[in-house]
Amino acid sequence: MRKSTESIGIMKNWKKIVIVSLALVISGGVYAQGGKTNPQGQKVIVVTGARFSYKLIEKWIDEYTKLDPSVQIVVEARGSNDPAKYDILAEVYEHPADIKEKRAYVTVGRYAVFPVATSNSSFARIYGEEGLTKQHIVQIFFHDIFADQEKQKEIKAPYTVYTRLQKAGVPVIFSKYYGFEQKDIKGIGIAGADTHLLKALLRDSTGVTYFPTPVIFQQNGTPVDGLTVIPVDINGNGKVSDDEKFVSQFNKVIEKIESADPGQVKNVQIDYLHLSVDKENASPEAVDFLKWVNENGQKYLHEFGFLLPDPKRVEKEKFTEFASKKGR
Repeated sequence: MRKSTESIGIMKNWKKIVIVSLALVISGGVYAQGGKTNPQGQKVIVVTGARFSYKLIEKWIDEYTKLDPSVQIVVEARGSNDPAKYDILAEVYEHPADIKEKRAYVTVGRYAVFPVATSNSSFARIYGEEGLTKQHIVQIFFHDIFADQEKQKEIKAPYTVYTRLQKAGVPVIFSKYYGFEQKDIKGIGIAGADTHLLKALLRDSTGVTYFPTPVIFQQNGTPVDGLTVIPVDINGNGKVSDDEKFVSQFNKVIEKIESADPGQVKNVQIDYLHLSVDKENASPEAVDFLKWVNENGQKYLHEFGFLLPDPKRVEKEKFTEFASKKGR
């Protein structure tokens, strides 16, 4: 028996309803840049970017939504690329000039990058006490075709370098600081995020890598279980003295680095976490959230392994001016 035209139309409409319903279930709502609404009628703002910033951002979201429950702010993890549509980008390295001119920024905090090793390794036992100079770091972590082999330092313990496989903020800024590119980093490349790199490292009793402070330190201020932070030659005099061996406690890292002039800190890459929106297409809800972060976000930095920014680099007034035009 042939189906009537009316029956076919009903079936087509039913299929459309099912498809839309499934999409809402999978995504938790409908969103796009510009803040569309979810099924509960809330505006939805999508944040993406550097994964090690997510716990801090989620804390900001929790605090902000207590004040403005009309907005749903969600973190969507980036894979090899950013999601197709997002409102706010959290990044841990400076954007090139052509991107910077199109975006409005909130510079929130800093993080430091230290070499680390698995705690049960002979490398951690020796260099957790002796520390590493710049020459050690370059020799351990980078392929240096110009290195003078006769001047290479003796490495007193076996080690296996681990690094991120894909391009990412921390390996980019770590390698650039020492005059290299990410492709020059030695070792075993691990796909995925810093959490995957950490798991791989802890399975190897000779494992060595480099991590930002939000990955190294737990909320109680101690390193992740099984991880030893390696002190470095911070004053650049070619040796590691006792007053430079403070890296095993985050409160000491805060005390030493936040109080120092940035130019005085050697062999520790320190960079910034910033959040940004597109100047032309930013939704008012996204702008208002960043305005709140700009004014209130710093009080939560230490809890999640971040440092206060250098006051000279923070331009709160600039974003406030932007928000006065683009916010609600």
